[in-house]
Amino acid sequence: MKEKILKLIENSAKLSVSDISKMLGATEDEIVTAISEMEADKIICGYNTIINWDKISEELCNALIEVRVIPERGRGFDKIADRIARFDEVDSVYLISGGYDFLVQIKGRSMKAVSSFVFDKLATLESVQSTATHFVLKKYKDHGVTMESHEKEARETVIL
Repeated sequence: MKEKILKLIENSAKLSVSDISKMLGATEDEIVTAISEMEADKIICGYNTIINWDKISEELCNALIEVRVIPERGRGFDKIADRIARFDEVDSVYLISGGYDFLVQIKGRSMKAVSSFVFDKLATLESVQSTATHFVLKKYKDHGVTMESHEKEARETVIL
């Protein structure tokens, strides 16, 4: 039942316990217990709202930073990832394959703020060998949600 709950709330966290119980044929108490257990076990790690910041006046600068590091003996990449994740600017930290070790996603007030974060905080960490910063120019899809459709609906002309 837990996997079914996860599949339902993954795409619509606004579903109520009552709605979920009806959809799965379970009692509300069973749903509440299952969700509480998954939160305690860190299976459910949070509930987020996806916002298209381009539609409001607040300007934000999103960046993806590839980071190459020297892993720490006995701890590998975990200690470095924990250190990077503690910065307020950091939204996500991923261990990745390829030419870099981490992909770090951050938000800043401007490109200058993002650059300052990279130069003053991230690149100065002892284990960091190099970084490559990529600024997000526009989001088309975020967390599985299309931000804005620019396709015009194609309609056939019908003559009666």
